[in-house]
Amino acid sequence: MQQEEAEKRIEELRKKIRYHNQKYYVEDAPEIDDYEYDRLYRELQNLESKFPQLRTPDSPTQQVGGAPLAQFSKVRHEVVMESLHDSFSHEELREFDRHVRESFPNVTYVVEPKFDGLSVSLEYRDGIFTRGSTRGDGVVGEDVTENLRTIRTIPKTLSQPLPFLEVRGEVYMSHESFFQLCAKQELAGEKPFKNPRNAAAGSLRQKDSRVTASRVLDIFVFNVQQITGKTLTQHDEALSYLKMLGFTVSPFYKTCSTIEEVLQEVDRIGSLRGSLGYSTDGAVIKVNDFAQRRALGSTAKFPKWAEAFKYPPEEKETKLLNIEVNVGRTGVLTPIGDFEPVSIAGTTVSRATLHNQDYITEKDIRIGDMVKLRKAGEIIPEVVSVISHAENSAPYHLPEFCPSCGSPVTREEGEAAVRCTNAACPAQLSRHLIHFVSRNAMNIDSCGPAVLEQLVAKGLVRSPADLYTLTVQQLTQIERMGEKSAQNLLNGIERSKQNDLSRLLFALGIPHIGQKAAKLLAARFHNITELFKASAEDIVSIEGFGEIMADSVHEFFSLTATAELIGHLRDAGVNMESQQQGNADSRFAGKTFVLTGTLPNMTRTEAAAVIEKFGGKVSGSVSKKTSFILVGEAAGSKLAKAQSLGIPVLSEEDFEKMLS
Repeated sequence: MQQEEAEKRIEELRKKIRYHNQKYYVEDAPEIDDYEYDRLYRELQNLESKFPQLRTPDSPTQQVGGAPLAQFSKVRHEVVMESLHDSFSHEELREFDRHVRESFPNVTYVVEPKFDGLSVSLEYRDGIFTRGSTRGDGVVGEDVTENLRTIRTIPKTLSQPLPFLEVRGEVYMSHESFFQLCAKQELAGEKPFKNPRNAAAGSLRQKDSRVTASRVLDIFVFNVQQITGKTLTQHDEALSYLKMLGFTVSPFYKTCSTIEEVLQEVDRIGSLRGSLGYSTDGAVIKVNDFAQRRALGSTAKFPKWAEAFKYPPEEKETKLLNIEVNVGRTGVLTPIGDFEPVSIAGTTVSRATLHNQDYITEKDIRIGDMVKLRKAGEIIPEVVSVISHAENSAPYHLPEFCPSCGSPVTREEGEAAVRCTNAACPAQLSRHLIHFVSRNAMNIDSCGPAVLEQLVAKGLVRSPADLYTLTVQQLTQIERMGEKSAQNLLNGIERSKQNDLSRLLFALGIPHIGQKAAKLLAARFHNITELFKASAEDIVSIEGFGEIMADSVHEFFSLTATAELIGHLRDAGVNMESQQQGNADSRFAGKTFVLTGTLPNMTRTEAAAVIEKFGGKVSGSVSKKTSFILVGEAAGSKLAKAQSLGIPVLSEEDFEKMLS
């Protein structure tokens, strides 16, 4: 390759890698898997080695991780949190060993799993956990102390009160917790995380530590960064000591004297990957002796005393036997592929989501095809590619009518989702009911998914309106439901009749309409009758509404099924009026607030509710139209932007004075 051609390819690679770094490290939304990323990175490394004159300080090969997020305060790491150089073959590991043995012929290594999560630093003073931070770019990370405190396996007090200790670990989400979180997200109509690594990173970066606590994160600690009050000379000794202090370290690691032992252990860890309850994307080989590590040192980015071995994603060929179509709470049709069972990464795979029509069309997936399957992030099966079409096969298209109720389906412009148009579709019922009774919707206590599923199974509830006709006698048919529990549930149902119209509108599950949009609709039209009369043009005139939202609301209230449901709810005594109208106190009318940081005495959700109660509007971004910015602790870039625009800054105390 000539220099001119190499220069062009290097720029292409840098652009791609920077883009994927942003998606992976900052947005927690990667678009390619680790193996594909590593291949791009390795190609760039090789080209820069062949053409060192083209290497620049801002190249991704000269940096670690991603930039720290602006929304958290910054932490400068006294000991750089380096990344590891990757190997993809036994020969590359042998080459690493040869380099080390040139200096230390009798070296020993420790081999341990490479966990796929978010790397963090934990600091302890006098045995007390004082600060935790993310790796960031290796030199500067993000202070996420309060969120890390919610992780139960992080000891808050050590068994020995060392003057100072800094350790490094990997925060992760177990497969079980990941599946539970995705199920909750799907029930709430939210887009689920793509894999456990994204879920862990996204959960740890929450501004509200209560959200982090609800996500059930875990950690493995794998390195001592700094320590005073104790002398450690070897890595395996350090791991044993960390375990004694109360940390969770790798569940298995092995000290090896030869490269052959190392390779055997790497292969053994690879064979275990599918049976573990957490994600691993490789194995790590570390020089055991700390004095030897110091002598070997580091390159600009990688330690010379450690190497990561990355396993390629296991891919298997199998046959697509059929495509089933599931209908979710919001009516979205999801195609599910049924395959001839095949073992991948330690488990048998026979089903995988095919996502949507665009995905099927792009890969030209047809029933009867031989396809290549793999597990994205080691956990979620996906089709990599089609190997061959079956004879006389035809392109697959999602049905034009709902497979559950037979109603027409629709696909809105700019959307990948195909939806059933029938709000009373039986396939949507259980999920729709769970959403209907949820805290932010009708807020009916003691009416969880297990109770609702039994009510549906027994034929006692066929629509949300049926909840309002239940009796104690019917409810006591439910498993573990006594008379007292039944009466408590009925009391909760009765209380929900008095909810504001905005809660009812959110509970109905109108596509594209969340809590905020439901409040805007209730404030604009005041009662359900006016909404039935409203045209799409009337609805789109609401500030913050676009054409897609307006069309969705208009179409929903044009359906016969919607009219029937609302009629039954009205007959049951459910409030159809907005309690926002006639509010004499509209002190914030015409004012737009932006909230940032953690408020001392109220959550941002509570503050937003107060602002909207008094006629104000809450926005997620700062602009010239912003009237005030309400600031709590650890405020980020929004505060800086507001100050540059001269927007008044309020503390919670200032805000309370405005209320009084």
